Amino acid sequence: MLINLKAKPGAKENKIEKLDDEHFAVSVKEPPVQGRANAAIIKLLAGYFGVMPSDVAIVSGHISRNKIIRINR
Repeated sequence: MLINLKAKPGAKENKIEKLDDEHFAVSVKEPPVQGRANAAIIKLLAGYFGVMPSDVAIVSGHISRNKIIRINR
């Protein structure tokens, strides 16, 4: 499954907002430094979808706030 994601690093709390079936907004506390925000996003999405973090991958947008994420179920 592929989803479009709007990342919000450096937020006050970790939060996932489902905008529709394919679009999500994810806020994480981690700053966008050395991949820390991306790692936090992967961990948060894995918990949300009930999969292992290794089943969540960033397809595009590694250094962008707009990302495409693949989730293997």
